[in-house]
Amino acid sequence: MSAFEFFFSFYGLLLGLSVAAIATGLALAIQNRMTMRIGYLTPLLATFVGLDIASFWDFAWTVLRDAPFSYGLLVMGLIVALVYFVAASLVFPYAATEGQSLDDHFWSNKRTVLLLTTVANTLSLCLALPFVLASPDGAVLAFGYGFNLLLYVLLILPAALAKKPRLFVILTALHIGLYLAIAVTSVLAPSLMTMPEGTPPAAAG
Repeated sequence: MSAFEFFFSFYGLLLGLSVAAIATGLALAIQNRMTMRIGYLTPLLATFVGLDIASFWDFAWTVLRDAPFSYGLLVMGLIVALVYFVAASLVFPYAATEGQSLDDHFWSNKRTVLLLTTVANTLSLCLALPFVLASPDGAVLAFGYGFNLLLYVLLILPAALAKKPRLFVILTALHIGLYLAIAVTSVLAPSLMTMPEGTPPAAAG
């Protein structure tokens, strides 16, 4: 096992617990759907946080894959993962109450959840920046990651502070759309690159 594999196994476990917290909360809500009104706000928030964790997991693998292991790196990774875990744990309530609406829980915790994910993304960039700058074309990559963080803040910070459902839905849905577009592109791009020359994309399947 390499130094990075050791680090990432620890890191991945904590991020996996964050995803498990969301999945457990969703399962509890579905199980109690006859007495608990689910609505659409909490599932939308859960979708965003889940995709955000997955995006960060991919970012960590891409940027830190060749980073030398150190205790400082482990501690910084622990902090970021714990921030994500707290955010994920607040998306759904831990216990179901008869007649409860998830919208009430949403409005009580939405701001905290999104501010925590913003903090996690900011800390992750700070963690990765020395390794990004040390790589070939580091300045260009750093600018790209900084632009992505700026776009994140411009969409998610107003969503965190939004007091009207429509604004939250629009901003969060836009960012979910970006995540899904990146996911689809990352799947299709290698396939298109390996197609025989002259093969139309429609025939690739």
